[in-house]
Amino acid sequence: MQSTSNSKFIRATPGKIYKAFTDPEVLALWLAPGEMKGKVHHFDLRVGGGYEMSLFYPASEKGTPGKTADKEDRYTARYTELVPDQKIVQAIRFDSPDPAFAEEMIMEVTLKAIDGGTNVTIVFRNIPSAIRPEDNEAGTASALEKLARYTE
Repeated sequence: MQSTSNSKFIRATPGKIYKAFTDPEVLALWLAPGEMKGKVHHFDLRVGGGYEMSLFYPASEKGTPGKTADKEDRYTARYTELVPDQKIVQAIRFDSPDPAFAEEMIMEVTLKAIDGGTNVTIVFRNIPSAIRPEDNEAGTASALEKLARYTE
């Protein structure tokens, strides 16, 4: 099973960062890596609930077919654990006709208060075989940069 781990120190409280992960309008602003755009289709913040989201590739990006449709990666995330201001665990499935993207992956976010801010760690486990771990890691690093810009 493939996995990745990214951490970033962000000059914001764990509460502010937790809110950025649990507010659908805010999530759509920062979670899409790079120049991608995000759209949350529905949102249910509770264990057993979750959200459906699309990430859209910019028109300028060539040679990047989406996992779901042309220039779109759509996925469903189901919350398996929510500990306010500390931890978010979700099981993610891409909406894709390709079975190599269909495996359920786990995204675990931990927030640890440190002097002057929060250490945010995102671990992905069971990354679908069609996703290169280095691409997942680069996308996560980009999203964390956007999160920092939004919350700081």
